[in-house]
Amino acid sequence: MTITELKQEFIKLYGEGEGIRFFASPGRVNLIGEHIDYNGGYVFPAALTNGTVIALRERDDNIIRLKATDLEDRVTLDINDLGAYKDLKWGNYQAGVAEALQKDGYTIVGCDMLFDDTLPHGGGLSSSAGIEVATALAFATLSNEKNGIDEPVDMIKMALYSQQAEHEYVGVNCGIMDQFASAMGKKDCAILLKCDTLEYQHTPLDMKGYSIVIANTNKKRGLADSKYNERCEECAAGLKMLNAGLPDVKFLCEITPDVFEANKHLITDETVLKRVRHVVYENDRVLKSLKVLNAGDILAFGQLMNGSHDSLRDDYEVTGIELDTLVDEARKISGTIGSRMTGAGFGGCTVSLVKEEAVPEFIEKVGKAYNEIIGYAPSFYQFGIGDGGREIKE
Repeated sequence: MTITELKQEFIKLYGEGEGIRFFASPGRVNLIGEHIDYNGGYVFPAALTNGTVIALRERDDNIIRLKATDLEDRVTLDINDLGAYKDLKWGNYQAGVAEALQKDGYTIVGCDMLFDDTLPHGGGLSSSAGIEVATALAFATLSNEKNGIDEPVDMIKMALYSQQAEHEYVGVNCGIMDQFASAMGKKDCAILLKCDTLEYQHTPLDMKGYSIVIANTNKKRGLADSKYNERCEECAAGLKMLNAGLPDVKFLCEITPDVFEANKHLITDETVLKRVRHVVYENDRVLKSLKVLNAGDILAFGQLMNGSHDSLRDDYEVTGIELDTLVDEARKISGTIGSRMTGAGFGGCTVSLVKEEAVPEFIEKVGKAYNEIIGYAPSFYQFGIGDGGREIKE
């Protein structure tokens, strides 16, 4: 909804009054580089124009009230007991971020908050990161003002606090990519991010007549109860085995394909070997992607996207029939030059590069085939590439 509509909803919920403010942070689409952020590799996400917008107004007590425009639940948090809300079905992300900031010395201010999310939850577009980063920015801004700190909020820190909340509060051992993209996105740019050092650069996206089309399987999945943490553990096991011959390696993504091929005999478990192979070659695909995009070769980038999905399907095994069906049907459309799953997998979304004039055919034919094979319809989106976390001034 628009800012005006959100303000009206806020007033209906919490009553009239001055001082309503708005904070926003987007979801993201990862163009290539999947399941390597927690292995210290390069990723290539872009922030979307859609995500979370929060309307809030300060209170004069130690209470935080939370509500979402699309949910009936209302949640009340006690600032003096922020660790008590880990079991909330909705509201635990916000509580976790507030606790992470509080532990690091921020003054958490009581407020009423209304969240408007414009991304599908559980769709692999990181709606959770949008919620986390917008919440962190809002609380940090209020804390700075209360303590007379006249400086911009450090958005990289907000990404790190959001990741901390995922790890310690929600229980998902996620990498930094989602929160970083949500915090640091830039309009019409992707971000090349090295996940172990947080070195990054914004790369302009010139799609040369192609559109980014996101297709949602509409199969819901939650990271905490998926096999995400299992994959993290398998990668850790692979690193430990490789350390027998490569003792100085701290992250799998420090290993080039050539070094991997020369040392893969150290990995004695076939499943672990497949996981590590994906990580090493996926990291290499990201670096190749930057080169071909800078050279203006969008067709080569599409082929790298295809290779990414095939590796996620065969070696990392995080796709499934829904994602594979969307990708298989997408590649049958003559205007499609690349298609892959994006996000953690196990459901969620695909991202495809499709010639602009072929997009209507793509949506019609892929949607029809998916419905016939899976038994229900997918959803399609053409979000823009937008800016990261920010306060919206009326």
